[in-house]
Amino acid sequence: MTAVPVVEKYIEISPEIRFGKPCIAGTRIAVIDVAIWHNKLGMPLELIAAKWNLPLSGVYAAMAYYFEHREEIERRQAEDDALVEAAKQQQPPSKLQAILAERAAMDS
Repeated sequence: MTAVPVVEKYIEISPEIRFGKPCIAGTRIAVIDVAIWHNKLGMPLELIAAKWNLPLSGVYAAMAYYFEHREEIERRQAEDDALVEAAKQQQPPSKLQAILAERAAMDS
């Protein structure tokens, strides 16, 4: 009898979906999304499954995958966050930001 890898049944990686981040199969919900909702926001896995209409087995598989690949997933998330922050720094302030800064300067 051949062993079937269960987690891989529920997690897929495709360059066309979420830039190749591991996702719950058949969805655009990334493993890191589930990990953040659960670990940082304290959402129960059952609520995550219900809120986004996901199979509970897929949500649990996402957490299993996360713990098996934690270092790689968190490194990639940090790189993505740094890229977003760098892009923000290169953008000129929006009209609203400029108005607010001008008003703050006038109030000082």
